[in-house]
Amino acid sequence: STGGVGDKVSIDLAPVAAACGVVVPKMSGRGLGHTGGTLDKLESIPGYRIDLTIEEFKQVLRDVGTSIIGQTSALAPADKKMYALRDVTATVPSIPLISASIMSKKLAEGSSALVLDVKCGDGAFMKELPDARALAASMVAIGTQAGVSTESVITDMSAPLGRSVGNALEIIECLETLKGTGPAELTSVIRVLATRMVMLAGIDRDESAAARRVEEALSSGRGLQVFSRLIERQGGNARVVDDYALLPSAPDCELLRATRGGYITAMHAEAIGRASHALGAGRSRVGDAIDHGVGIVVTTKPGDAVKAGDGLLELHHRGGRNLEAALALCREAISIGDEPPAPRQKVLGEVR
Repeated sequence: STGGVGDKVSIDLAPVAAACGVVVPKMSGRGLGHTGGTLDKLESIPGYRIDLTIEEFKQVLRDVGTSIIGQTSALAPADKKMYALRDVTATVPSIPLISASIMSKKLAEGSSALVLDVKCGDGAFMKELPDARALAASMVAIGTQAGVSTESVITDMSAPLGRSVGNALEIIECLETLKGTGPAELTSVIRVLATRMVMLAGIDRDESAAARRVEEALSSGRGLQVFSRLIERQGGNARVVDDYALLPSAPDCELLRATRGGYITAMHAEAIGRASHALGAGRSRVGDAIDHGVGIVVTTKPGDAVKAGDGLLELHHRGGRNLEAALALCREAISIGDEPPAPRQKVLGEVR
């Protein structure tokens, strides 16, 4: 995934695909700019290790079917340094640098096939569809030239994906999704991407058969079982699957309420990502500590009808740290109008 706000797709997608028989090596990154990082989210699970050696990585893949780790000094080492530099040199949205960063890790992992989730919209680095297509085409070309079967699915990131933004909050939503009670829009994106992974891996050549296999992995709980084993094998406390109290949490909660009635016409993902960052969920400099417990829960979505005084967002904060700045960003993020907006598809296109 190229990253977005509330984008916890990878954390669920890897175990679901593994439950379908696909071996999924996954090297992820930390948060960049206003977007959250898969590694930061996983590290909110007590004990979870992202710094496996190559041999440990391979062993978890053999035992579990998937492993999600960070960059190492032995795998794509230059990318780790450039990744940190991009965040502080305002070069995060550069198509050549995004392409090089993602594809260097993917090629180093030794995958035979690759499905890319290219985010497009307000909360992504690619705000417009032509730019997202250009990024997708760039990465598909690099993968194809390297002999890897590569394709991209372009997905919507105009509003936060799902309902949670922030590290531990997003892990809870990942677990709820694997239990069948997560947001429908998140599950729909996972279904599409997992189906393509099953097909590219050669497990099912027929799209309908691949989709049924993915549905069974979700509905049977096998995806959840794989995730639980993944947590345990990487040093984490797998009891978080059933006991969310073991995850970090913020002690305070502030509700942003609607100032008028109408329909939510927009919920700008970037501003909400920046608000979560302000509360402490992200970092401004390399090496900054982050607060895994803080973040934002979206209680309404674009298209929903609201009345004056209805709750729109929950801001989970610690003692009011940067709360006013976060509230200002959230107010700026939400538009309420007299008519509902046209529905926006979650899958905007594909590049194969």
